[in-house]
Amino acid sequence: MKKRHKLWVISLGGSRIVTEEGVDYNFLEKFENVITSHPTHKFAVVTGGGATARKYISALKKLGQKTKKQSISGIAITRMHANFLSRLFGKKANETLPKTMKKVKNLLNKNQIVLCGALRYKDKNTSDGTAADLAGFLKCPFINITNVHGLYTSNPKTNKDAKFIKKISWKNFNKKAQKIKYTAGQHFVLDQSAAKTIMKNKIPTYIVGSLKDVHKIIKGKNFKGSLVSG
Repeated sequence: MKKRHKLWVISLGGSRIVTEEGVDYNFLEKFENVITSHPTHKFAVVTGGGATARKYISALKKLGQKTKKQSISGIAITRMHANFLSRLFGKKANETLPKTMKKVKNLLNKNQIVLCGALRYKDKNTSDGTAADLAGFLKCPFINITNVHGLYTSNPKTNKDAKFIKKISWKNFNKKAQKIKYTAGQHFVLDQSAAKTIMKNKIPTYIVGSLKDVHKIIKGKNFKGSLVSG
């Protein structure tokens, strides 16, 4: 029988919060419904910056600002998204945003869901890296919700021949991630730091694009998506 986990870390990509058309109300309402439909579970949700963050990062890059300043700007957007979602969840979530993993853990004692953006600045990291670090700290599985159905051999949005990868080992996933050069606001299913973290801590990691599959994962059922595991 599969082990049923009661604590989950979720990385919610900024591209799922805000699209080119604006805030995705329909998706966020469904996300809230999925989370609140599991009242016996607890969730730490790390929000990404998505295209909104990348626009500011791109502007700073054009203005000649260093990578660290670009990253700090992106961090501010992830926290803005977390603050917005905390209003959506109301009393079930934290009111103030944590900036350390210890604070996230403390807030989980009082809340079903703890929302945060990036925590303290860490060189060459993204919100996915933050989520992976948090999953390692809390010793729980990690779900990454992105805008594709999982991991592919290449970007399925630009390459119609990209092949879906249902399962991959921590070691092979890390090799794949390390081939990509880091840039502030980079857009890959998980960053290089996250790949190292989940391999080092042997964190079961799920990469999905559908909230129905998030629901299935929490219930321990078969899902459409990718699993990074041993």
